[in-house]
Amino acid sequence: MSTKGSAATLNQATKDLLVAWQEAKTHWHDIKSAEFEQQYFEELPNRVMRALGVLEELDALLRKVRNDCE
Repeated sequence: MSTKGSAATLNQATKDLLVAWQEAKTHWHDIKSAEFEQQYFEELPNRVMRALGVLEELDALLRKVRNDCE
């Protein structure tokens, strides 16, 4: 899989996860769910954005390596 494909997969998986979490919250809404959300979902968008940025950098680096090897 290419880095662009990996980025698209990560982006879609994140969206799917957030939708599933919203559904789960309709049934699970106690102190533990709030702790879970804070621990795992609060930073998720920032971490995913950083990962997507790294994948873009990696893609550029791989393109440069390919071009240099030709």
